Amino acid sequence: MPQGFNIGPLTIRFYAIIIIIGAILGSWLAARLAKRAGRDPEVILDMLPWLLIGGIIGARLWHVFTPSASNQAMGITTGNYLRNPIEILKIWKGGLGILGGVIGGALTLIIYCKARKLNFLEWTDYIAPGLLIGQAIGRWGNFVNQEVYGGPSNLPWAITIDPPYRLPGFEQVARYHPLFLYESLLNFLAAGLLVLINRKWRKKLFAGDLFLLYFVLYPTIRFFLEFMRLDPSPVNGININQTSMLVLLIIAILLLVLRHTVWAEKLAAKEEILTQELAAEIEAGKLASSGEEIVAKEVEEVAEDVEKSLEADLEEVKDIDSDTEILDEIELEELTDDPKLEDDISLYPND
Repeated sequence: MPQGFNIGPLTIRFYAIIIIIGAILGSWLAARLAKRAGRDPEVILDMLPWLLIGGIIGARLWHVFTPSASNQAMGITTGNYLRNPIEILKIWKGGLGILGGVIGGALTLIIYCKARKLNFLEWTDYIAPGLLIGQAIGRWGNFVNQEVYGGPSNLPWAITIDPPYRLPGFEQVARYHPLFLYESLLNFLAAGLLVLINRKWRKKLFAGDLFLLYFVLYPTIRFFLEFMRLDPSPVNGININQTSMLVLLIIAILLLVLRHTVWAEKLAAKEEILTQELAAEIEAGKLASSGEEIVAKEVEEVAEDVEKSLEADLEEVKDIDSDTEILDEIELEELTDDPKLEDDISLYPND
């Protein structure tokens, strides 16, 4: 299966294209959610490049420090990356850890929100469903690279893995569970569920709840799919990805429970302040828009006055030209009728 194409000396990888498409569609959904809440959707587009950079760095570093068992068997270990740091930059070969990407993106978002004086938790709620969309699409990069597949399978939807990409001990097995497909479909469903929850129970949610629900849904998906994966990422004999997902799942559930019980009153007060600030910003935006409309109207009126004045001047010039033509005709007639002029002319013979 081809993994890209060439334009002259430049190689374009399908893996990179798929990640970019996922990021664009995910940011589109995030922008729509922000706009529906009364926020400026352009903020999402402004922060997207930074989140991509932070997410890719985090995802790559997670892979570097938690390489899969098959990578370790081939000598692609953390130590090897540290001895040859140039290898860390070769992300087109695969090796991006989603959990690291989320961590890197979240840290970048914290910095961005502090710089722009935005509410971090509020904006994570707009981003969470789009993040799942991006992950769902990005998983198809694993299909192109023939990685992230499950155990052997004869099911109709099983995929064929080419011999160079088969794991040790499975060299003679051709068809496997498309684990990337399972995760992609479940991520789409999770994104839809977050959007539904946001629409139906928005008034009962606190800022940051959707982001915490992301850490309930995605870790649950990933935790159970890890049981099917042939190529886990062991650290000291522990599947670090599966263990991390379980820890995040427990923490997210615990925080959600505390936020809606013990901390509910305090968070409700903060939510009220946030709502008032949002209402004030929307009103200020309307006033600014109204002011711009007034200025535009005044400019339009001035332009109309100038246009009318120019038209009047043109009419006056036309009248003057007309009067001048009449005077010229009268003078010409008077000269023509003058007998003295005729006598003077008759003195000169024709040539």
